[in-house]
Amino acid sequence: MAAQWQIELADAVSDPAELLRLLELDDALLSAARAAAGDFPLRVPRSFVARMRKRDPADPLLRQVLPLGAELEAQPGFSDDAVGDLASRAAPGVLHKYHGRALLITTGACAVNCRYCFRRHFPYADENARSDHWQSALRYISADSSIGEVILSGGDPLSLNDRILAELVASLQQIPHLHTLRIHSRQPIVLPARVDTELLEWLSRCRLRKVMVVHANHARELNAEVAEAFAKLQGAGATLFNQSVLLKGVNDSAEALAELSRQLFAAGAIPYYLNLLDRVRGTAHFEVPEARARDLMRSLRAQLPGYLVPRLVREIPGAPCKTPLTEI
Repeated sequence: MAAQWQIELADAVSDPAELLRLLELDDALLSAARAAAGDFPLRVPRSFVARMRKRDPADPLLRQVLPLGAELEAQPGFSDDAVGDLASRAAPGVLHKYHGRALLITTGACAVNCRYCFRRHFPYADENARSDHWQSALRYISADSSIGEVILSGGDPLSLNDRILAELVASLQQIPHLHTLRIHSRQPIVLPARVDTELLEWLSRCRLRKVMVVHANHARELNAEVAEAFAKLQGAGATLFNQSVLLKGVNDSAEALAELSRQLFAAGAIPYYLNLLDRVRGTAHFEVPEARARDLMRSLRAQLPGYLVPRLVREIPGAPCKTPLTEI
């Protein structure tokens, strides 16, 4: 029998016409939305759509998921692999960019297709750690004692069912030099029903230190159901951090960013990273200039205590870590 989150995931909105109808938006948006969705499909859970304002094409949640004609306009400096993922391939589905930690591409599936996604062109069919039942990935991690942390990513790793995830984590925790399991997931935000009993059971059993990095860009993404999901994850022993992307028309004001930090902290997650846009083909209309980003950070520091100010970073291919950008 399918879990509730699987039922909701299967019922996600995937037709631009239905999204426009649900939000009572102008049909004039439909032609461009269908064209852009042909390059990168629309996918958004109905519970997330319910948080959007009707009749508002500029709604910050809608802007993150609505396909636009601007995505099909070629822009200089934007590429399919802006962060150098493929150059860091160490084994099938294993990316090893930074010392001490390795990332597993567990699946290409997500609950929501964010239009700014830095892996929207990633070759998931060829690069998936699950393709041989994790064996190549596990051998690689086992052979490198410098790796202390494994990051489950994708796609969204919580798109996999709990039996598969529990088996993978059981294998990982048998590797003696691993001490931390990190999971990057947007599902506790866009599909909080995913945080169910089965997930919490295997997470609680895991001997590794557990870090969950969630992804919200605007305070209106957070509601009582999300806060409840966060509390359950913390109860299972996970430390929660949030990473955001600075997006034009979504959160490119000091007020929006400050409110996001406050609401995250109230719900139990620490603001961690504010990422400059990865310059992936199809995302140029979201870009906020670096000078503007620095100005926003100066405003945030004037408004918030230091523990609520995320670190402004950029990912540079080949760099030994994400590159922090100082605000001075």
